[in-house]
Amino acid sequence: MQNITTFEPDARYIVLPIFVWNDQGKQHKFKAILDTGAPRTEFSDEALHYAGFEIKQKEDVKIIEGLQTSKYADIVIPKLEICSHLIRELDVYVSRFEKSWGIDALIGLDFFRRFRTTIDYEKGGIIAEPIVGHDIS
Repeated sequence: MQNITTFEPDARYIVLPIFVWNDQGKQHKFKAILDTGAPRTEFSDEALHYAGFEIKQKEDVKIIEGLQTSKYADIVIPKLEICSHLIRELDVYVSRFEKSWGIDALIGLDFFRRFRTTIDYEKGGIIAEPIVGHDIS
């Protein structure tokens, strides 16, 4: 089924809500950037910790100058919702995010591989439809 998710076309990034359910079934809402340059979806370690995921946060992770994140682990999110589509058992990166950036996640190419996605800047909408043959739930 095709869904349309709105965004602010004049903003610097395409910022979208992303919903995550932890192992106990509790839902959390985070701010995510649609990032066509990210190979996989990634979450900040702080956001995952807040949502109740058992991750070993590393204190010594450094963010390279000019970047906003630094990947250092993997975790499987049991259930999440992006553009009103549920995805189960998504393997994502755990990253340290630059605090001043103000976001919790990047939506990467793993999303685009599952959905036919049209970004309509004129209307400020993302049209996402599951690609036939790709298991999303």
